[in-house]
Amino acid sequence: MATKLVIIGLPASGKTTVFNALTRSEAQTGTFGASSDEPNLATVKVPDARLDTLTEMFNPQRKVPADVQYLDVAGIAKGISEKGMGGQLLGHLAQADALVHVVRAFDDPNVPHPEETVDPIRDIETLNMELLFSDLAIIEKRLQRIEAQIGKTRGKERDEAEREQRALTQLRAYLEDDTPLRDHYHELDEDDQRLLRGFGFLTAKPLLVLINVGDAQLGDEADALVARARERFGGHEVAIHALAGKIEMEIGQLDADDAAVFMDDLGIAESGLDRVIAASFDLLGLMAFFTVGEDECRAWTIRRDADAVEAAGTIHTDIARGFIRAEVVAYGDLIEAGSMAEVRKAGKLRREGKTYRVESGDIINFLFNV
Repeated sequence: MATKLVIIGLPASGKTTVFNALTRSEAQTGTFGASSDEPNLATVKVPDARLDTLTEMFNPQRKVPADVQYLDVAGIAKGISEKGMGGQLLGHLAQADALVHVVRAFDDPNVPHPEETVDPIRDIETLNMELLFSDLAIIEKRLQRIEAQIGKTRGKERDEAEREQRALTQLRAYLEDDTPLRDHYHELDEDDQRLLRGFGFLTAKPLLVLINVGDAQLGDEADALVARARERFGGHEVAIHALAGKIEMEIGQLDADDAAVFMDDLGIAESGLDRVIAASFDLLGLMAFFTVGEDECRAWTIRRDADAVEAAGTIHTDIARGFIRAEVVAYGDLIEAGSMAEVRKAGKLRREGKTYRVESGDIINFLFNV
């Protein structure tokens, strides 16, 4: 299952434009007004120069990059948390692996800002608070239910309820201090994290903030906005970048030659999309290892610090179940040697066991019992 990032933002932030830019889609912009609208969904291939190089080396029948999914949901209006987010909208957000907040920095008189003025720092704060209030409402409701039930339970059931009550009370204190849960969630012990994972708290999710700038803002102005936002909102599992959404969308709809001319005319050295997609991947604590051969060169997605058995299971559960060993070559060693045969001659092919911690870029062949 692909990793899912949900794109959020205040109305008129340009988030669907950014979705189109990231996914090379043509979703209609300016149409989302209610949480009942169906979201836009697209899968994006994660750019990886290492996979490109391996494909040139092995000349396989196909190349398979890692991928991520982007889901573009309805705009989140200021004050929505006071009456409660719609069930469909909240469901999409709760199931996200990470949130991508598109915040408006461009000025367009044809697209009025709901607050009448453009202020990205204010808008980041606004949406952060909406997510925080949503989490707080969920905790308050759950604590009320626990308090009503706790006197009716005994033994293990009561112990579990009291543990959940303590954990939720601690999280409530963080939120009441205007602190997102991602700043403290990792401090909880594993049992409490497991207990609370099912709530899908929004402020516990990794957050990528994309400041949506106009073409005239590219360069120093965009860099200054990013610096201000990072100083104010940077923290654990938060990444902040600028992106010219409208320009990137237009570039994405051109063929390679026309896109190069368009970018040259605007003085854009490189598209920001690959950087943003890579930032999404990195924010989630993910990395890629590779399998190579004549049939296929493929990037496989795993979490950082995963062991060899977990990596094997990413390919197929039977490989993990029957794991014998992993034959591993570091990407740099393979490129330096020039071929797998030369790697073997140089003694750079390693045989690793179940506890081996996979490194980003490892080329791995798994041996297993059927």
